[in-house]
Amino acid sequence: MSATKMRTDDEITVHLDAREDLAAAPVVQIMRLAHGRDLALPRYETALAAGCDVRAAIDLPLTLAPRERFMVPTGIAIALPPGWEAQMRPRSGLAAKYGIACVNAPGTIDADYRGELKVILINHGGEDFTINRGDRIGQMVIAPVWQARFEEVAELDETDRGAGGFGSTGV
Repeated sequence: MSATKMRTDDEITVHLDAREDLAAAPVVQIMRLAHGRDLALPRYETALAAGCDVRAAIDLPLTLAPRERFMVPTGIAIALPPGWEAQMRPRSGLAAKYGIACVNAPGTIDADYRGELKVILINHGGEDFTINRGDRIGQMVIAPVWQARFEEVAELDETDRGAGGFGSTGV
């Protein structure tokens, strides 16, 4: 997939020349960082899994007390192709069994970010939770994304819902 950039004073537009490539799996470049050299790379645990597990690249056990949060390093950095994002999501088993979740789920990793991936975990459970080196702490989903064009208007079209939100259609 190739991309060209056009910049004007108040916008940056990315034109994707080959959106039909969405039918093919993207190639994500991955780099192990020094403190994650011995850890397994992200991988899909089953044939049809949507997310691949990422691991904690910590030297010592980390204990999260109830309501405590921490940005856990993964020891990897990635390069996504234009038109794709990575979403960092909680692992359902950690959430169901221990109340461990991602604070900003899903966390978005942009295609132009080249730093270390980290998972912001929070303990919603009632007991301390300990994370050890190599523990699977989150799952990363690679997904297509569009950059929208914004058009300012004087008013918006009418809909049945109107401005109703935050539970306006029922619980």
